[in-house]
Amino acid sequence: MPDERLDAEELARLRELGQRFMRGVPHNKALGLELRAMSDARAELLLPYDPRLVGNPETGVLHGGAISALIDACCGAAVFQALQKPMAIATLDLRIDYLKPAAPGRAVIARAHCYKVTRHVAFVRGVAFLDSEDDPIATSAGTFMLGTRTTSRTEGAA
Repeated sequence: MPDERLDAEELARLRELGQRFMRGVPHNKALGLELRAMSDARAELLLPYDPRLVGNPETGVLHGGAISALIDACCGAAVFQALQKPMAIATLDLRIDYLKPAAPGRAVIARAHCYKVTRHVAFVRGVAFLDSEDDPIATSAGTFMLGTRTTSRTEGAA
């Protein structure tokens, strides 16, 4: 998935930004999300199979919430890759269409592409799958607000 139009310095900057994103979000870390690839406005993450994330013990299938978190994180990572400068972001809307359950015992991969960035909002599409994007578990469309507050309103009040 690397974008060959980017020079080595830009790729290094994008990788570091992606790594900080993965380390800086405790929820991503708790789920064991792994950043697999990134390029200009794109990201790929992996959610390893973990029995603690199973939604139905009878089937062994990962819970839909874990898949949602994977897609949300992947879309957010793609937004970070699309930004001209690092800034806080927040998910405004994330529509996920579940097409089929994940296979028991299998890691799930997500890919996302931030296809448009405006002054205040970024637009992203994503997909979660096992072996091929052509056979998705879920697809998504989302919007992310750019330049959100990083401190509460009361922190700065005297």
